[in-house]
Parts: sequence; C-alpha cells; structure tokens
Amino acid sequence: MRIIITGGTGLIGQALTRSLIADGHDVTVLSRNPSKQKNAPTGAHLVQWDAQTAQGWGELANGADAIVNLAGEGIGDGRWSNARRKRIVQSRINAGAAVMQAISAATDKPRALVQASAVGYYGPRAAEVVTETESPGSDWLAHVVWEWENTTAAAVRLGVRRTVARTGLVFSLKGGSFPKMKLPFDLVFAGGPLGNGKQYVPWIHLDDEVRALRFLIENEAAEGAYNLSAPNPVTYRQFAEAMGKVMGRTSFMPTPGFALKAVLGDMSSIVLTGQRVVPSRLLEQGFTFTWPDLEPALRNILNKQRVAA
Repeated sequence: MRIIITGGTGLIGQALTRSLIADGHDVTVLSRNPSKQKNAPTGAHLVQWDAQTAQGWGELANGADAIVNLAGEGIGDGRWSNARRKRIVQSRINAGAAVMQAISAATDKPRALVQASAVGYYGPRAAEVVTETESPGSDWLAHVVWEWENTTAAAVRLGVRRTVARTGLVFSLKGGSFPKMKLPFDLVFAGGPLGNGKQYVPWIHLDDEVRALRFLIENEAAEGAYNLSAPNPVTYRQFAEAMGKVMGRTSFMPTPGFALKAVLGDMSSIVLTGQRVVPSRLLEQGFTFTWPDLEPALRNILNKQRVAA
C-alpha cells in the first residue's frame, strides 16, 4: 500500500510508520522541516509541507491507499495559555484543510482516510461507560476535538472511506503522558493516585494503538468513529496500585488536585476528570488487543526500558 501520514514524526506517527515500512508498505511522512528529522524511521519518504495547504505534496494523494491525519500541536505539552489554546485549535483546522484540499484536487481519490481524534471528545464522564454512540461533551477540550474531527468530514461526500480514531492516553516511555504519570513513582515514597483517584484512565499501549490504526487503514468495512483505548479501563487509584506493584514502590501518597492545577493549569483537567471509555466498535469488528489489561502492559513497557538501559 501507499500511505501518506501527517504528524508522522510524533510518538504515534513514528511507531505507525515503522510498522508499515516493516511490512513493505510505501510511506510518505509530511514534515515542515524534513532536514531536521534526525529520528525519522528508515525507509520513510519525508516530504515538506506547510501544515496549511496541499502545496508541494497534494499530487501524492492521487491513487493513495490511505491518508492518516495525525497532525496537531500536542495538547498535553504545556499550560493552556490563550496563545496555546489558539495554536492547538488552529493547527488542527489547518492540517484538516490541507488534507481536504489534496483530496478534493485528486482525480483518483485516496481509498481511505484515518482522522486522528481523542477521547476528550466526550468530556468528563465520571464512572459512566462511554462507547462511540455517546454525544460530545461541552467543555473546551471536547469542543476542540469536535472541531478536529469535522475538519475532514467532507471526505465522505467525495467517496473516501473515512474513520475517526478517538485515542486515549497512549502508554509508552518514548513520549506522551505516560512518562509524566510515571514520574512520582520514580521518587521514593511519592507514588500514588492523582486527585481523588476515582476518575478513570482511558489508556492504550502504543503497540495496540499502532495495530488499531492499521486495522482502520486496512479493514475496508471500517467507517465512522472508533474508540482506541484498552477494553479494561482502570481508575487512577488502580493505576497507582499497578504502577507501585510493577515498580516495587509505594502507591498510597496522592498528588492533590490543587497541586496539579498549580503546575499544569487548565491542562490538569486531562488527568483529574477522565472517561471510562471502551472500544466497543473495534471489539465488535474482531480486533484483538495484545495488551487488554494494565499490569501486563506496564510490565512490558517498563521491561523495554530495563533492556534498553
């Protein structure tokens, strides 16, 4: 297959690119600064784009098997100042517009489009079980994700099979939220639940995230929204207990909500609210998770760290 990936130099994009190349697929990664991508997966074609238009790369959409749109400024990379909020939103709108420009101009339309999204779409849901049928939330983050999804909605009217990947917290030591969640457990007697510990963690192992994205690319019956999260979500208290057990550390010292808010600002809502998200549609269509349960997943991730060391 011939696949184009926007945002292909990030945590998920790099892992997906490596997986596809390992199986002999032709992968083009769009980057604003190809010459500076020292860690780009071997075998990937790096093509420059401005993250706003199809200029310089749009013709690649002709006859492509899939476009995977992962582009957007990281939501959890810093405090949500007004300037950052604007960049978070605009980066997603611009990337979606560029993808749609390329698809619209293509005489031979791409066969599939995978649009990145996030479980933040649902807003805070306490202990409610959340499937893909739920409506969007009403907070700022839910509105951002709703806009993000809609940037490429018109692809369906152009005859392109489109799926939306509503991803949870991707667990990997290479980036994302997990290294920050692990940090308290690296400090003696500091590990424990965040906030009251009752909120749910919609987590997924990076390996399963990649496998699920490939399922959406390759499965011609896949259409619409899919939750990309492990089938067994846990509360933050259960997460802390599992981390403590795997790392051989204490797991009873909570990090109070006010401390997180002081450090992270509004971004603390990601870890202080949460959703009990389940991947109903993936399971219904036969996808199997390599890491459905938290403790084995944590052992695998942390064992990779020990081997690398």
